[in-house]
Amino acid sequence: MAALYNKLSQAELKKRLYEETEPRITVSFYQYFFIEDPVAFRDELYRGFSAVNVFGRVYIASEGINAQVSVPETNFEAFRSFLYSYAPLNGLRLNIAVDDDGKSFWVLKIKVRPKIVADGITDPDFDMANKGRYVNADEFNRLTDDKETIVVDMRNHYEFEVGHFENAIEIPSDTFREQLPMAAEMLGDQKEKNIIMYCTGGIRCEKASAYMLHRGFKNVFHLEGGIINYANKVKTEELSNKFHGKNFVFDDRLGERITDEIIAKCHQCGKPADTHTNCVNEGCHLLFIQCDECKESFKGCCSTECMEVIALPEETQKELRKGIDKGNMIFNKSKQRLNATVRGTKK
Repeated sequence: MAALYNKLSQAELKKRLYEETEPRITVSFYQYFFIEDPVAFRDELYRGFSAVNVFGRVYIASEGINAQVSVPETNFEAFRSFLYSYAPLNGLRLNIAVDDDGKSFWVLKIKVRPKIVADGITDPDFDMANKGRYVNADEFNRLTDDKETIVVDMRNHYEFEVGHFENAIEIPSDTFREQLPMAAEMLGDQKEKNIIMYCTGGIRCEKASAYMLHRGFKNVFHLEGGIINYANKVKTEELSNKFHGKNFVFDDRLGERITDEIIAKCHQCGKPADTHTNCVNEGCHLLFIQCDECKESFKGCCSTECMEVIALPEETQKELRKGIDKGNMIFNKSKQRLNATVRGTKK
């Protein structure tokens, strides 16, 4: 029986990835459907995906599946056939990456979680079956030509910062569970207007549309396949593009270039920049935007304090890291935290 987990080190796995010569396709997908035994389903998927050399990150819950993976080009049809062999996933939309170097993932991790999107919803009457209406790229463009249409970005601040749709409203929070009630409160007096929710690949805005209907909003839509599918449709169908900048993605690329516009700024010097990086100090690992000049002068660090740390012997650095929970730093990008952390002012 095939192993249900990886036994090699991260360094060895990454080395193997970069030694591969066959191109890989990065693809994301999700589906809300009932899974009676998420653990058994997880094990089946792990065996099937491993057989066709899939890497990536997959979350399983009783409410469905959420996945971002990379697949060798020659195995893509076998991967799709395996996925479609499950009735609830047959014909599932697969979002192909827009700007792909094939190096997005180097290991397969499939985890069982309470929900595929942590939403904080506890109301037993909430029902994902009652969700907003899909709009495709062309419908999105036509609906947003109407200035009365409200476009709501259901992504986090660090995602919105580097790229977003024209006239989109940012919900100023870094967790989806906080954004849901915040969005309903912000738009509480506009329940009769057309409201379009969007996100990276569709999973968050689909749930958000159901939540808004649950809160009494009348005309709620969500962008089919999110920004990734929109960008692909704009190209293939030669539509006008209403998205500006870069689409942040949760893999090793940290972004897909949608347009040449750079709408964000380096968090250290303020110059135009939209390249996210993680601070090289392993005891920090903060995600932030850094231009090439600051990357060189700060040695890939977010602050002078972290520069001092990486100059210390490795054993000393390990001692300093003991007991530090850096997980919340990786994707914690509130504006207040940014201002207090970068530009050498880290506390």
